[in-house]
Amino acid sequence: MAVRRSEKYIKFLIYLVVVVLINVAGQTLFLRWDLTGNKIYSLSETSREVVATLREPLTIKVFFSNNLPAPHNNTERYLRDLLEEYALNANRNFNFTFFDVSPQEGNIGVQAGANQQMADDYGINPVQIQAIEEDEVKFKRAYMGLVIIHGDVVERIPTITTTDGLEYKLTTAIQKLNNKTSALLNLKENIQIRLYLSSSLNKVATYMGLDDLPSFAKRLEEIIAPLNQQVYGKLDYDHIDPSEDARGAETARAANIMQVNWPDIPQANIAAGNGMIGLTMTYGDKRITTPLLSVFRLPIVGTQYQMTPIEDMENIINENIEALVDINENIGYLVSHGTHVLSAGAPMGGPAQSPLGTFMNLLSDSYSIKRIDLQEDPIPASLKVLIIARPTEFFTDYDLFQIDQALMRGTRLVLFLDAIGDSTPPGQPVFRQQPQFRPIKTGLEKLLESYGVTIQPSIVLDENSFRQRLSGDMGGGERPIYFAPIIQSANINTDEPYLANIRGLIALKMSPLKLDDERLKTNGIQATRLFSSSAQSWEMRERITLDPMAIGNPPPPEDQEQFHLAYLLKGSFPSYFAGQPIPAKPVPAEKADDDAAQTDALPDDPAPATDEVDLNAIESAPARRDQGEPSKILLVGSSDLIQDTILEAGGRSPNSMFVMNVIDYLNDRAGVAEMRSKEQRFNPLEETEAATRTMTKAFNVIGIPVLVVVFGLLVWLRRMARKKRIQAMFTS
Repeated sequence: MAVRRSEKYIKFLIYLVVVVLINVAGQTLFLRWDLTGNKIYSLSETSREVVATLREPLTIKVFFSNNLPAPHNNTERYLRDLLEEYALNANRNFNFTFFDVSPQEGNIGVQAGANQQMADDYGINPVQIQAIEEDEVKFKRAYMGLVIIHGDVVERIPTITTTDGLEYKLTTAIQKLNNKTSALLNLKENIQIRLYLSSSLNKVATYMGLDDLPSFAKRLEEIIAPLNQQVYGKLDYDHIDPSEDARGAETARAANIMQVNWPDIPQANIAAGNGMIGLTMTYGDKRITTPLLSVFRLPIVGTQYQMTPIEDMENIINENIEALVDINENIGYLVSHGTHVLSAGAPMGGPAQSPLGTFMNLLSDSYSIKRIDLQEDPIPASLKVLIIARPTEFFTDYDLFQIDQALMRGTRLVLFLDAIGDSTPPGQPVFRQQPQFRPIKTGLEKLLESYGVTIQPSIVLDENSFRQRLSGDMGGGERPIYFAPIIQSANINTDEPYLANIRGLIALKMSPLKLDDERLKTNGIQATRLFSSSAQSWEMRERITLDPMAIGNPPPPEDQEQFHLAYLLKGSFPSYFAGQPIPAKPVPAEKADDDAAQTDALPDDPAPATDEVDLNAIESAPARRDQGEPSKILLVGSSDLIQDTILEAGGRSPNSMFVMNVIDYLNDRAGVAEMRSKEQRFNPLEETEAATRTMTKAFNVIGIPVLVVVFGLLVWLRRMARKKRIQAMFTS
């Protein structure tokens, strides 16, 4: 008996030791299975890569009060687990620390007081939270924030009250701090900068109004030398003179560098000749060609030349570096041609507030918005994405040529276009009659048509639409707003990874898009549908109105169809201006009037001055492309998709995620887009037939109880059979 008792004690001790060892191993070995559909509790590949490529120390200081009530205690636990997983995937340059920060009330220890002062110094201020203690509702002040320190730069997240989007906020903040330094230090080879500048151009520089051209090469070298030190010596600079180097001239032609030809100029004793000018920056298989000389053929005035200011070259080179190593955080937004304004507010008596305030705030969290005015400056060669939202003014051929050539260089276009606009005369009282809607023609249509897609001058109406609740005075109930379709999951292209978790969208005043399959095939362009209306849709073309009472009832099913509302075009686009001369730059009306007045004041047949050179005789072949680099165009048939009435300020709604995910994808940040949307929890039920709903209801009400009864009978019969077998064994 004593032996058996000792064996029990020994087994108990062994089990106790095993349990303790398992707990010790659990403290040191991190192992977890994430069974959620979107893997919301696992680090994304982008997060792992960001912390694994840190080249300089990065510290995260977390300030969280102790003993927080639910759900804030779960937020702290999730944050701690998340940072531990970051640390497991990071290199030695990543570290984090949790600081105990006691609340204002109560006894504050010396260490807690020092931590509290540290939090205040970093801009982490306490927030008021609600707690239930001893059956009483109380309000407490608590610290719930963190700071990220990288070198001399500090990024802070002052308040963390929810786990939603926390990984996205942390990763993008770390990426923002680490991007340029880490990317440059991880380059496998240097970035090649080549200035192609023919010394032969010095002969005609004065006559072209380019007095700074002879000293340009030397001054550029003086700019690059200190810049190279800032980027850890990752730049190799070379000045090539194509007029002296035949191989350099051949390379310049391959890089599409501008060539200038001039005839004999006897009055200056200059023989006919040519020269080349331009700048290329190359890394791996990527190359950016920056034109340094602009040519304007102005009516009346004639040909004019303008050199890129030398003081702008540092910014241009920096932007090109960021584009080459994929850390470009600039997003271009067209501010001319009647597009939506960007101002967040308006002073008293000033212009109306921008309807894109939420969109701009979402963009500003990840990108620097670069305003592009085609009437003032050209589109930068380093710009990766250009957004054009609801232009209403006509684009001249010169404007279209700039957009066309940007696309040829590889700039991606994001087009939110309205095919229908309000044409009610300004100042007319709105109560007198309904707004008048007419097609909007800007000239962008002919560019898109040449690529193989057109936007139809109509508005899509859909039976699956938003429903407006009516007040009791209007009879109650709901009224469908047919021009606000609800895009269901089945009509969203979830095969695209950056759209995989988008389960529904709300559209507004959408115009359908139509593809020319033959032209797309000829141009080698791939068109990917992003979302469509339902099959219960129809078009409103004539007598367009947005009054729900005036729209009428849906047509019969045979007159309804599905319309595609957003496309992504990918490929090497052909130039719309291929084989055509470069369009002349229009002269502003004021300048044209001045030039005309000066022309009228001159004699009828003025004698040409003997020392003047006719610039029209100098021929230049600007850097232009007739076939583009691989690029993309996002085309959405409405600008309302990015207006404040649709987007949610926190960026967590399906519409906000769709817009930002597509822009991230176009900016080569597909991993960030997937990380953002993996926490999308909007998951509506799929529409089912009435018969299916009836069968499901009947199964829940009748089928499950019947199954329980049948299962109970089977168990009872099995037990009875077992009982009989046992009785038979002992009877025999």
